[in-house]
Amino acid sequence: MISFKREVKAKDMRHMFSSGRLLRTEISVLAGLLVQGKIDYALPSPMLFQSYITQSDEIFKEFHDVMGAAMMQGLLEGRGVDERGEAFGRGAFLREPFFYGGEAAYSFQYRDFAPQKYWRDNDWLSQSKGFEIAEARDAAEAIANLQNKKLHSTQMEMQKSSPDTWTILPGYMLTAEEVAQESGLSADKARRVLEAFTHSEHNEKFQSVGDFNAICASPLIRVDGERYLLLQYYNLVEALYESPFYWMIQDNAYRSKASENRGKFTETFATDRLAKVFGSTSVHQNIDLVAKKGSKLGEIDALVVFGDRLIVLQAKSKRLTLGAKKGDDEKIRADFQKAIQDSYDQALSCAKHLLTGDCKVLTAGGDEVQLEWMPKEIFLLCVVADNYPALSFQSRQFLKYEESAQIKPPLVIDVFFLDVLAEMLDSPLRFLSYVKRRVEYNERIHATHELTVLSYHLKTNLWLDDDHGVVSLGDDIAVDLDVAMSVRRDNLPGARTPTGILTHLSGTSFDRLIKKIEGKGDPGSIELGFFLLTLSENTSKSMSMGLDQITRMVRADGKAHDFSIGTVVSKEGLTVHCNPASEEKSARMLLTHCSGKKYAQRANKWFGLCVDLDAEPVHGVCLEFDWEQSDEMDKEASRYFRGAPIKDMATGFSNNRRRKIGRNDHCPCGSGLKYKRCCIGR
Repeated sequence: MISFKREVKAKDMRHMFSSGRLLRTEISVLAGLLVQGKIDYALPSPMLFQSYITQSDEIFKEFHDVMGAAMMQGLLEGRGVDERGEAFGRGAFLREPFFYGGEAAYSFQYRDFAPQKYWRDNDWLSQSKGFEIAEARDAAEAIANLQNKKLHSTQMEMQKSSPDTWTILPGYMLTAEEVAQESGLSADKARRVLEAFTHSEHNEKFQSVGDFNAICASPLIRVDGERYLLLQYYNLVEALYESPFYWMIQDNAYRSKASENRGKFTETFATDRLAKVFGSTSVHQNIDLVAKKGSKLGEIDALVVFGDRLIVLQAKSKRLTLGAKKGDDEKIRADFQKAIQDSYDQALSCAKHLLTGDCKVLTAGGDEVQLEWMPKEIFLLCVVADNYPALSFQSRQFLKYEESAQIKPPLVIDVFFLDVLAEMLDSPLRFLSYVKRRVEYNERIHATHELTVLSYHLKTNLWLDDDHGVVSLGDDIAVDLDVAMSVRRDNLPGARTPTGILTHLSGTSFDRLIKKIEGKGDPGSIELGFFLLTLSENTSKSMSMGLDQITRMVRADGKAHDFSIGTVVSKEGLTVHCNPASEEKSARMLLTHCSGKKYAQRANKWFGLCVDLDAEPVHGVCLEFDWEQSDEMDKEASRYFRGAPIKDMATGFSNNRRRKIGRNDHCPCGSGLKYKRCCIGR
C-alpha cells in the first residue's frame, strides 16, 4: 500500500524498493502455500503473529541465499570469460532473475489492456463465463476502490481498540454485492466475475517457484458463502489479462480462434502505440515485402517511416514455459528462440531487403508504401505480448544479432514498456533519439527492466561517453516514472511528468525549435534534431539564450548575428544564424560560415541553421565528412576564425563584424538602455 498527502510524490513510493519488504512474487508463494490446507481465520496472539512474520522473513532470506548461490557460482565460473559465456546462460543461474526481476507491467496496464486483448472473444466469454471482458475490467477497478476504502476504514477502526486485537484482514474482504454497488454491474454479473477468478483447488502441484501457482491465476479465496479474500490486487489484474486465454484454449473448438485473436491484439496494440507518436500516415501494419517477380520475401508486423529513419517491429505472443522457469536449460533456450530470436531474425531479413531496395513494400490492402529517401538507419523492435521474466537479461545473454551503420542492434521489449515509451516520449524525434541511444548502449547498461533505463533518461538525458564501461541502474531509479504513470493512468493527484529533460526546457526557444524541426521530417532536420537532443541541459539552456539574444540583436540593428556550439566526444557542432538578408544570400553565408567553422574546429560533422526573428527555422545545412588538413582551408578559415580547438569551445554570441559592444552603446537587446545598464550585468 502507498499512502500520501494531497498528491503522490516519489518519496511516497520509494519504500516499495526497500530490501526489507517482501516482493509480490514472495507474497504469492506464501498465498500459494496457504491455500494448500484449511485456512484458520482466527486472530493469532500478538506473540504468535510476530513469530509468523519473523519466520516468513527468515525463510525468504534463506530462500534468496539458496537461489542466489547458483548465480554467484556462475559469476565465479564466468571470471575472465565473455559476458555471454556458458556460466551465465545456465538455467540455475537464471532462476534468480526470473523470480526477483520485478514486475514488467503496472497494475493499471493489466486492467486497461485486458479489454483490448479480449474484445474479439466476447461471444465466447458471454456464453462460457456469463460476462464480457469490459464488465470484468469494471469489476476489477471497483475492487481496487473497495480495498482502498476498506483498508483505510479498517486502519481507523483499529486505533479505537486494544493493540492485541488489531488485524487488517477485514480490509481485504469483499462481497459480490459490494462489487456490484461500486461498479454499477448487476449482482449476478459481479458474482460471475468473482467466481471466474476464485481459487477452487488445493494447489498441490505448487512444489517449487517454477511450478504453476494457481493462486496467481485465480487469486480470490472464498471465505464463506458471501465473502471473498483478495490478498494481492496485482494478482487479480494480472489474471484478468492472462487467464482468459487459458480458459479459451481448453475449448478445443475455440483454441485456434483464441490464438489468432491473441496475435491480432499484439500487432494492433503495437501499431496503435506507434501511431500515437508518429501519426497514422507514418505507421503501416501487416506489410508484405514482395520481390519484383512476385514472390514474398518477408512480412513486417508494423513499419514506421519517418524521413530516412525506419522502425521495423515484429510482435510475438510466445511466453516463458513452466519448464524454463524451473531452470531447464534446453527449454529456456527453446522459448527464447521462439519468442525473441525468431522475431529478430525476421526483422533483420526485412531490414536488409528494405536497404537493398529489391522489393515492393505493400500494405495488407495491396497499396505500395513509397520510401521517399534511402534509409539511413533502421531500428528493429522485437515486442512480446506478455510478461517475459528477465527479458533484458536474457536478451543480452542469448540474442545473436548483427550490427551495421544502417541496421541498429534490436530493442527487445514487451507491450507494456512500448506503451510507457510512447506515453512519455510522444514525439518522433524524442522517441527515435532514445531508441537510437538505448540500442547503442545495450551492452553497457544493465538494469532489471527497461522502465529503469527510461526513467533515468527522463531525469538526466541518457548519455555515456567512452569513460563509462558498464553502468548498472538500481530499480529505485524508476520511482519518478512510476509516479508519472500512476498520475496519468490512475488519475492520482501529482506530477504527470518526471522533473528532467521534458520539464526543464519546456516553453523555451530551444523547446520550440525542437518541435519545429520535428515537424519537417526531412533527413537533415532529423539529423539536427538528434544532435540537439544529445546536448546537456546547460548547453541546451545556453542555446536557448543564444536564440533569444541573436533575434533581439537583429531586431535592434537589422544586421546578421550568430552563435556556435560544439561537442568534443562526437566532434560535432552547430552554427545558428539570424540573418535578415534574402534566403539565397543568407544560405550562402551560412554555408561559408559552417565550412570554415567545421574546419577550424576539426570536426567531422557540422550543422548550420538559419532562423527568423521568431527563432523558427528557415533553412539549414549539414556538412558530414571526416576532417582533413588543407592549405587552402587553413588560409580561408584563418580569415574568420582564430578560435581555440573544439575542446575549449563554448557557446558565444557575436555579430558578423566581430565588433565589441561598448559600455555606452545602446544594448543590442533593443531595450533602448545603454549596454552598461542593461545586459552587461546579466
